[in-house]
Amino acid sequence: MEVYAPVQRYETYLNNHQEWFHRCAHPMKTEPVGKHGYILTIGRYGSHGYEVEPKIGLHLLPQEQGVYRIATIPVPEQPFLNYEVNFQAAMALVPMRATPETDSDLLALNVIDYTRVNWELDLRVEMRFPRFIYRLPHGLIQGTGNRVLAQIVRQVSYRLTAKVQDDFHKTIGLDLGKRWRRKRFHAERVRTLTPAPDMPDEPQPPAA
Repeated sequence: MEVYAPVQRYETYLNNHQEWFHRCAHPMKTEPVGKHGYILTIGRYGSHGYEVEPKIGLHLLPQEQGVYRIATIPVPEQPFLNYEVNFQAAMALVPMRATPETDSDLLALNVIDYTRVNWELDLRVEMRFPRFIYRLPHGLIQGTGNRVLAQIVRQVSYRLTAKVQDDFHKTIGLDLGKRWRRKRFHAERVRTLTPAPDMPDEPQPPAA
């Protein structure tokens, strides 16, 4: 995606995440953890009588050489939950400059120096199902896990990132309108869903 201000100005905004993170995460529930951490409650998802309300602990690491990283931190009640989320993200800020040949629309808004944001996410979700779930076909079980994974990607990666972009532009008084909001991402969305290396071909119920 792109934000229409110089890199340094966007860095200042990102560094003050205590001011905007809760606002941009809404309607997800957020709990601060230390100076740079947050616990996010994603929502409630499931099927076939089994539901899960996933939470993710995120640590927003300070910027290093133009790259912001987000790493997983433990959720306080994680040992008692039936899932585990490993969220590792990197966001690189690339300085860009508008030119008359390709960016006349930006120049019309008096935007000359702007920032391209390259976002990479490595997300792994492990779920532990109750015994009755293993009576269902393997495809249904895999589908339940895939839906939870897709919701986490949609809520935390796409929606949160988009809301941060909108919030930043609002704080600098830049009104882009609906057309610009639709032109939000220039991303190749690749989601690979594969079982863990030690996972058997067919799910096995947990030991009694």
